Amino acid sequence: MAPGWSIWIKVLAEVQRTGRSVVRVRRCEILMFESQEQVAFKLESLLEGGNGMVRTLQWLALAPHLGDSVMVSSAQREVLGTLSPSLWTDVDTLGSATRLELDALIDHGLVVMEAPAVGSVAERQRRDDDRLRAAHWHPLGAILHAFTRWDSVDAVKNTQDSGTETAAGMRDVLGPPPAVTRSEGQGDAVALPHAEPDAFDALLQRRATCRNFDDSRPLPMALFTRMLGRVFAAQAKIRVGDDLVFHKKNSPSGGGLHPMEAYLIVQQVEGIAPGLYRYLADSHSLLPLTAPDQPLRDFIMESVGQQHWFANAHCLVTMVPRFDRSFWKYRRHAKGYRVVTLEAGHLSQTLYLSATDLGLGAFITGAINEKHLERGFGLDPIQQGALAVCGFGWRAQHMETAELDPLEQVWQRVG
Repeated sequence: MAPGWSIWIKVLAEVQRTGRSVVRVRRCEILMFESQEQVAFKLESLLEGGNGMVRTLQWLALAPHLGDSVMVSSAQREVLGTLSPSLWTDVDTLGSATRLELDALIDHGLVVMEAPAVGSVAERQRRDDDRLRAAHWHPLGAILHAFTRWDSVDAVKNTQDSGTETAAGMRDVLGPPPAVTRSEGQGDAVALPHAEPDAFDALLQRRATCRNFDDSRPLPMALFTRMLGRVFAAQAKIRVGDDLVFHKKNSPSGGGLHPMEAYLIVQQVEGIAPGLYRYLADSHSLLPLTAPDQPLRDFIMESVGQQHWFANAHCLVTMVPRFDRSFWKYRRHAKGYRVVTLEAGHLSQTLYLSATDLGLGAFITGAINEKHLERGFGLDPIQQGALAVCGFGWRAQHMETAELDPLEQVWQRVG
């Protein structure tokens, strides 16, 4: 088929289906381009006196509603720069050079049709683009979130292969790091008095990330429900009108919106069947979810990037922000995504301190396979997303995986 003909076949099909004589398109809402260099060995280069390494540049289109980058030609990149992301354009008003590239851009989902066929890929892409528009993402935040998500990444193997599995290995491979503190300033440092430590100071010193969980005994219901109530439950509500409710929780939240939800993987908790759950903050209850299509242990290992030292936690919690709730207020706001990510830090510190107070171990990790978790929990990554995984449970009696406890507040050195 001659180049450019397939777009007219699409147009004719739409005319026949809808009875409309005009087919209109527009560019997707958020789109950026990356110039990426590819390096490959070619024998011809070596034979011609080169070093054998051939470098080529290619353009990648980054559209968050698609989830994956799309390679485009320079001509297609230019066409995308001429189409409005907000106004619909009649296809028959476009120049021949634009029409020549339009078919591939529609297939990629970078250009959407106003009235695609029901059940078609184009309809799904139009629907995804519409949802992205309705979520009020800032373009840079949407790009960052969409294209930093992992799938099937083995974080442990990556560190082993790179030789950065230990602190000594990191120093050897990466060289010396920046200094732990910076001392630039005007004049001498002013020494401050040390306050007499109290019970809260002792609690803070006992806080240490747990990488050794005891899977030989279940977590009592009383400790489990207290943890969830302290960290994720709504302590009070403020209602403004009929449809606007603010929760008061034990951790701060940007705009008081509390978009972060807790999706649980329960392994060993008295009275709770192992499986996936969503915690309901307003009623302090658990909503059972569809079981994963693989053994629960395998689901967990894939979730945390094969970090086996976290996989025995009695309860793992995926922090899932509802972006549409935060961006209802912070519409296309340059700080919107940052405010959401800060909340994971607030909640994890509350979780750590609560667990420490109850004699439990806790952890948080960002080395997670977000796309795997989205599939497992049935999340829409445009409106929701897996941001981090934390967990808690009984700490093991013996340390098999190293933990950072230099003050020996958790572990006592033997010998």
